[in-house]
Formats: sequence, structure tokens, C-alpha cells
Amino acid sequence: MCGIGGFFLPQPAAPDAINHMLAALSARGPDARHLVGWDAAWQREQQAPQRALLHTRLSIRDPRPEADQPMTNPAGDIWICFNGEAYGIEADVRELRKRGYSFRTTSDTEFILHAYQEWGLDGLIPRLRGMFALVILDLRQGKLHLLRDRMGLKPIVYSHEPKTGALVFASLVRGVLPLLPPERRQLSPGGIDAYLAHRYVPAPGTVFRHIRRLENGHLLSYDLHSGILEKRRYWYPQASAEDWRVALDEAIRLRMVSDRPVGIFLSGGMDSSVIATRLCAIQPTRPHVFTASFPGTTWDESGEAEAMARQLGLPFTAVPIDMNLARDFSRLVHDLDEPFADPSAVPTWYLSRAAVREVTVVFGGDGGDEVFAGYKRYRKHLRGAWRGALRLPLPTLPDWSSKGWKKNLAELALNWDDAYALRFSGLTPNQRAWLQPDQPPRPHYWRMPENPPHSPLQRLLAVDFENYLPEYILRKADLCTMSHGLEMRAPLLDHRFYESILGLPEAERFTRPAKALLALHAPETQPILERKKRGFNPPLGQWLEHDLRERFAGLGLRLNDLTGNQIATAPCDALMAHYLNGADFLAEQVLQLLILDESLAQLSQAGN
Repeated sequence: MCGIGGFFLPQPAAPDAINHMLAALSARGPDARHLVGWDAAWQREQQAPQRALLHTRLSIRDPRPEADQPMTNPAGDIWICFNGEAYGIEADVRELRKRGYSFRTTSDTEFILHAYQEWGLDGLIPRLRGMFALVILDLRQGKLHLLRDRMGLKPIVYSHEPKTGALVFASLVRGVLPLLPPERRQLSPGGIDAYLAHRYVPAPGTVFRHIRRLENGHLLSYDLHSGILEKRRYWYPQASAEDWRVALDEAIRLRMVSDRPVGIFLSGGMDSSVIATRLCAIQPTRPHVFTASFPGTTWDESGEAEAMARQLGLPFTAVPIDMNLARDFSRLVHDLDEPFADPSAVPTWYLSRAAVREVTVVFGGDGGDEVFAGYKRYRKHLRGAWRGALRLPLPTLPDWSSKGWKKNLAELALNWDDAYALRFSGLTPNQRAWLQPDQPPRPHYWRMPENPPHSPLQRLLAVDFENYLPEYILRKADLCTMSHGLEMRAPLLDHRFYESILGLPEAERFTRPAKALLALHAPETQPILERKKRGFNPPLGQWLEHDLRERFAGLGLRLNDLTGNQIATAPCDALMAHYLNGADFLAEQVLQLLILDESLAQLSQAGN
């Protein structure tokens, strides 16, 4: 795991800007940091290069300096920067050795480098099983390639200026900003509205007008001579006939490869528990289990997690989460990179900070709800599938007076597909229109499936696969773990396992609970898992009334200033007053605005 970055500019970059980029990426790679630069004639230049690749390393496989990056082939005409893990490479490594390639390291980075040289981009991609944000600089062909993994576990953001051909890219928005001139650091009105709608900015957008996020399963190709940038999708999931049980065990086994200590994030729920169960069945090692503990609360699952760990014979640590947001709010918002308002990011961030003291790699259960349709919102939204394109021409009015029936009216004002955005949203279109009088409201900013399935449930899952899973669930996991130098692995999002699940009949795949996963557990552990599913219901009232209360004063004026008058002062202050007068149901929206305030204030200074 690492931080990656680079730039290809029409003029040399300022040393201070380069240092800011490296600093922004340093938490993702605390073990080493390197830059390889060139001038306009492609001669090596380290002080003020015009073109460069940058890398900050979290060393997981072959921690020796020989495996540091950027890495090049012996001829020096192919370079690579890699963030992620490639699994199951052993057979291809043996084949490359037979073809005359020598390996100085045991890293997957060197395998990717040689595999690209031997088989090209189209031959490399099918051999990549895992998670990756990958940059390949091919000086032979005059091309730069940037790839994001199929499921979207690893991030790439970039800024391209078509007129000059300038290209800047990095793992984080804050890594790109230092290399942009002031006129290209403008906020995106649509990005701000998208954040208010979804609590995050879906790809390919960001909160900045000139910074884009590469979508999962896509790649960019940049011509070093013309400066032209092209994007294409390289992967569409296809149902396979492979036995999903075999595919899952293989996905878990392959992800055990590491030269650093490995642990498991165990919530007590089914998804992480099935990973722990199968791992114990196929591996002799006993990794350390970590779970977040919230003593005395309704969402504390540490008891169930401890019972599961005890049944499996795994060492167990419950981490009491002392969420002192008054102290840590600015740092947490910083580590989330751009405005991002998932309340569950808070305990994930604290748990990661504690776990990294013992391990460098953790397994997580991300993906189970999206693969097996575990969220309650699916069932709720399917009740209205009969509506199809039917919608009611309702008036656009601010709906601050209640949480229930007015949100139902907001759904009826949209067609059934668009209304799904309100099942897990921030502010409704009416609320956003009231806060932003000059911003035309949109139902959502999601990428919709190119060929939507006929099944209504499958349509909802396809929407989540394009948006919610990569840009909310996986972005949260990546940012919260990597900000502490911790790598998370998600076996349930192995693309081979995912495609094997797509081959199952709906009656077998979509059950409550997921009987397919439940059957993988030993009989003595099943009662732990058959209880009613619990989500994380954070103490928003406590956070807002105590930790963050001092941030309320002047919020409307600050947001008006930070957004260039996009968010109006009076409606924002009215919302805050309504919350303080007892409208507790607005707590999530209030937290969302407080995060936006802190994040935009930080970003206005990033790289300066």
C-alpha cells in the first residue's frame, strides 16, 4: 500500500509544490518516499523537474529498499508506481523467469513491471487479481497509463488541461492541489451540490472543477507527445460458473500473503465473521482480531465479536472508542481528503489508529451487503418499483418540519430509479434548492448502469456497484486505514468471487439472512449470526451538542464565503436554528454542513 503521484507539465515544477505533494501522500506510505524526475528533454532532473513520478511506500511485501518505487526495468524505458496488492502471481512469475526475466525482489510491483513489458497492457490486465491504483510510464511507446482496480478499492484523482497537455495525478485530491495554478483550484458548484445530496462526491467528480476521480474498472492513457488524454472502461463484470465457495476460499488464501503482521476487523456481523471462519479453516495461522467497542450503547457488537473469536480460537482485542471529536475533528476531516460525511468513518478512523500499533494489514468484510443485498433500503425501495417512471409534480418547498412524510413526498416527486438516491442521502433536492437558490437542483449525481438489469433489485445493486460501493464504502475504508499506515484487504470484493456470485439464481443469492454465507459457519457459531442485523447508529446528538457545538456560530456566513455565495447564509442559519429548537432529525444534515465548513477551509489552504 502506498501513495502515488506524478505530473507532466509544460514548465518545471516548483520544489515547494513537489514537497507539498509528497507531504500530502506521506501518511499513506510512511516507510519510504522517492521522486524520479525528468526535464523537457527527458534527462534526469530531481530539483525542478518538468515531469516526475512520486511514491510514498507502506512496505508489505519485500520491505527491502530494492522494492521501493518508482521502479524501472533494466533498460530504464518503463517505469511503474503502484498502490495496492496483486495476488496469485506465482505461476506468471515462473513463466516470466522461463522467458528470461530476472527478479531482484519478491514484490508484486516488479512482477507487474515485467508482465507489462512482456504482454503489454491488454495482456497484463487479465493477470491482475487484487486492488490497485497503477501508473505505468512507457517511454518506448510515448505513453502513460493509469489504471484503477475493478471494484474501486484504490483511488486515483487527476487534473488534465487539454490546451497545454498538463497532467497531474495522485492518490488524493490534496496531492494534486499543490501542482495546480490558482486559476485551476476553483471549487465545483456541482461537486458541492453532489456532496450535499450524497454525503460524498461520486466519481468522476470531486469538489474541485478541474480535478476528476477515475472510476472503478477504468483506465487513462496519456500521450507524452500530444498531451491528449483518453479514458476507457476495461472491465464489465460477467457471471461465471465457478463454484463461489472455491472462489471465496481462494480469495482469502491469496490475501494472506504479507511480510508484515496481519489481523482482522471483526464486527460480530456475518460478513467479517465468514472471512474469519474460512481463514481459520484454510490457514494454520491465527491472526489477531480487533473490534470497536462502544460500552453501554445499543450498537456495541464487541460481545458478539468476542464470542466469535473465542469459538475460532483467535486472539481478540476490543478497542474502546474514545471519540473525542472536539480534539480530533480537524485531523479526521483532513484525513478524509475532501468533504465526506459518513458518520461511521469516525469509529473506523479510531479503530485503525489503534490496530496499526499491532498489525500492518487487516482483513475486512466490506462488500457483503452489496453482493448479497443485505441493506434494508433495498427491500423498502422495492415496494415502490411499480411506479417506474411515474412521478408527481409537487412544489419545491424546504422540508425542515419532519423527517418522515415530507421525505416520502420528495420520493414521489422523482421517478422510481432517481428516488433511490433518497434512500441513503444527505439533503433532499428541495432542501438543497433552498440552501442554494442559484444552483439548479438535480435528483442525484450518480453514474447509472450502461445496461441496467431487468430485475428491479439487480438494478439497485448495479447503481450501488457504480457509486455507493466504490465511492462511499471503499473510499471510507481506504482513507481511514491508510491515513494511519494500515492496509485493508476485502476478500468479498475479489472480482473472481464476485463474478461467481453473479452466476447464482436470485432465490439462492438474495435471502435474509444470507443463507449461502451462513452455511459456511460451524453450527456452534450460527446462533451468533442469526440475530437481527444492527447498523452503526452514532451518537450524533452528543457530538453536536458537546464536541462540535462551538462550530455552530457563524456557520452560514462561513459557508457562504467558502462556496463563493453558492450556499446562502440565511437558509443555512435557519436550518441550524431549527435543529437547536428541537429538530433532532436534522442531526445528519448539520454534521454534513460542519464537515463541509472544515474541509473547504482546509482545502483553501492546501499546498500553499
